[in-house]
Amino acid sequence: MTHMQKNINLEVLRRVTYLIGSEDLIAKLPNVPAIVPFHDTIIEFLNQVSRVLMGNRAVRAYPDLVTFAFWIRKSSVLKQKERFENNEEAVTLGKGVAFHIAPSNVPVNFAYSLAAGLLCGNANIVRVPSKEFAQVHLLAEAFYQALEQYEELRSYVLLVRYGREKAVNDLFSSIADVRIVWGGDRTIEELRKSPLPPRSGEITFADRYSVAVIDADSYLRIEDKARTAEDFYNDTFLTDQNACTSPRVIVWMGNAIEEAKEMFWEEAYRVVRKKYNFQAIQGVNKLTSGYRIAAAESGVKIRRYMDNRIIRVSIPRITDFLMDYRDNSGYFYEYNCDHILEIRALCDDKRCQTIAYIGQREAVQPLLQAGVKGIDRVVPVGKTMDFDLIWDGYCLPSLLTRTIHLI
Repeated sequence: MTHMQKNINLEVLRRVTYLIGSEDLIAKLPNVPAIVPFHDTIIEFLNQVSRVLMGNRAVRAYPDLVTFAFWIRKSSVLKQKERFENNEEAVTLGKGVAFHIAPSNVPVNFAYSLAAGLLCGNANIVRVPSKEFAQVHLLAEAFYQALEQYEELRSYVLLVRYGREKAVNDLFSSIADVRIVWGGDRTIEELRKSPLPPRSGEITFADRYSVAVIDADSYLRIEDKARTAEDFYNDTFLTDQNACTSPRVIVWMGNAIEEAKEMFWEEAYRVVRKKYNFQAIQGVNKLTSGYRIAAAESGVKIRRYMDNRIIRVSIPRITDFLMDYRDNSGYFYEYNCDHILEIRALCDDKRCQTIAYIGQREAVQPLLQAGVKGIDRVVPVGKTMDFDLIWDGYCLPSLLTRTIHLI
């Protein structure tokens, strides 16, 4: 038993619930070897997880699970491997032990974080969401079944659940070579009270917001507007707009803005009414948020579409306090824009993550050339939830590995 193992407090570990793993596997983690990124065994293992998910009828009810299953299939991972091939003058290995803290309100995020840790060659402790999402259990079951065929990877996949206990955070942080925190500003602040070893690193995903830029004329030319509405629904309502990638501000450009708005929201409402589990309290909360921004900013108009499922708040200008009044569950700011640089203040904020677009991607280029401090992704509407190993401006294969230079 190593010195580090002796210092692991088993009493603290007993406060942890294990979806996958055990106290014994946690205690042995400091001795688990790192492996090379995109190892064949990891690729085959994730492909097996994908097969289990796709073979489960219950999974088909959750588009976010289906998307994850496709992302980890072998053909997809091999494309990622090709993007991040090593050079011949270095050997790359995983950092060692990766401690992941997933957000409580996005059910599938923890699985992407785990997959990234595995692909980069690390053993992983993942704190899954505290909320009882069906997706979490379906994912845990898929990983558990796949591990039955890959016994050698049991120390690399540990899924845990526990309360806001600093003692547990302290323990897991003390054995981590890298800590990945997805929970937002408050979670980051709380985790930083638990020190990391001197040579360990940290990747933090703070509170963010996203924007959609829609060229009205391009939208009107789309033949399958129902499909576009489905894409928008998946970007927003699928996570109650709780995901950082979910657009909260809709910026309209072009000539036929009012005509496009009418058609766009009519199509969106059809999907929302059919699919979204709406509760009255959500409508009350959204209207309250609308009244608050109306009190803070003159010229604001609140538009309900048919009922409270969709609340549109028309704003006359972009202000630096706009996002202080944001809400979720179908709450959207709308702004008519003559030139893209009118929204510079919104994007010149490190909290601004994704620009989703309908139209030409090049329309966003002036913002990037202006050197804004926000915007880490520019993607079509319908693709905001698509995970990538370059995320929030971080290149995860670089941050989750170490390079041994050979001369």
